[in-house]
Amino acid sequence: MAKLVVLTEGFAGVAHELKSERTTVGRLEDNNFQIPEPSVSSHHCEVILKGNEVIIKDLNSTNGTYINDQPITEAPLKPGQILRLGKVELRLEDGRQPPAGAPGARKPAQQTMPIGGVKLGDLDKAGKPVVASAFAKKSDNANKLFLYGGLALGLIIIALIVYSIMNVQN
Repeated sequence: MAKLVVLTEGFAGVAHELKSERTTVGRLEDNNFQIPEPSVSSHHCEVILKGNEVIIKDLNSTNGTYINDQPITEAPLKPGQILRLGKVELRLEDGRQPPAGAPGARKPAQQTMPIGGVKLGDLDKAGKPVVASAFAKKSDNANKLFLYGGLALGLIIIALIVYSIMNVQN
């Protein structure tokens, strides 16, 4: 029986047998095959069995669906080929070993590899970073109001000190 086997570290070895005609794959629990990884969409793709053929249909996922690193919207998946959903790689297995050197016959990475990065010197050249936050950003008007209010309060305090010094000397 055909099954999808996860190759990505942290999920390696997790598998799902393709028993029904349609199998949904995604991050949420209501999928037939749940992969709780942030790069996988809530309802990422659908696996459709048509006779002996396995068809993968992308469900408008955010990070895309790929077969052997080629983006697809709907395409057949052959045994041994690599299906990638976001950053998660899976292999279709039908109980037979893919021949050595066949597409998708590669082994999962044995170590973490950097995807990309920024050099320290490039940070000054970049604009403001885009950071997702659970807190709303304060408006510039609120910051200006706080600044002007503080300045006014400071001037009032200085005036009171000068006034009290003048009254003590008289």
